[in-house]
Amino acid sequence: MVAVKPTINIKQLGLLEYQGVWRAMQNFTDNRNQQTADELWLVQHPAVFTQGQAGKPEHILDAGTIPIIQVDRGGQVTYHGPGQIVAYPLIDLKRHKIGIKALVNGIEQAIIDSCAHYKIKAQRQEKAPGVYVNSKKIASLGLRVRKGCTFHGLAFNIRMDLSPFSRINPCGYAGLQITQLSDLQSGVELEQVQQQLVKNLCKNLNFTANYLP
Repeated sequence: MVAVKPTINIKQLGLLEYQGVWRAMQNFTDNRNQQTADELWLVQHPAVFTQGQAGKPEHILDAGTIPIIQVDRGGQVTYHGPGQIVAYPLIDLKRHKIGIKALVNGIEQAIIDSCAHYKIKAQRQEKAPGVYVNSKKIASLGLRVRKGCTFHGLAFNIRMDLSPFSRINPCGYAGLQITQLSDLQSGVELEQVQQQLVKNLCKNLNFTANYLP
């Protein structure tokens, strides 16, 4: 008998300010119970730098007019902007029988598999969470666990203005180069990549997707 995969509700939020989505993630996590369905939020954010709990001010070189928000995820500073897929898995780890390391591995593998769909070889790097193509970072990760449940997530560069990354040391690494899918493969459309990413996240994290209207 084939085991039935648990369902994860997929919410496509469009383009929303970072602060409001962050607060909504916190509220969702604080108010959920054992019966609350897991969710995956897909969103793009207007230009913003977010500084994780381990973040150091010296890694922000010249923010200019782009706002900086100090947040409660792991990791250091990164940039979000239109044309980047941001995905927030809101998962009850204990109920889903998955540890944080396996979750991180599953997220990274989903991004690697999504790149492979476009014939791009992506990989992990030792002690540097995220996904890389030819040593250039194409996706970053930053998670938080509260009450055994996750929030925050991943940012996957698709078709965006990468220049704000030069205003920071991305993820705390001076000189780290950043890339995106559209620079590696022509004709890439964000919506299609997003569908591929959801498919691969569900495969690697053992979920069935339920798209909400």
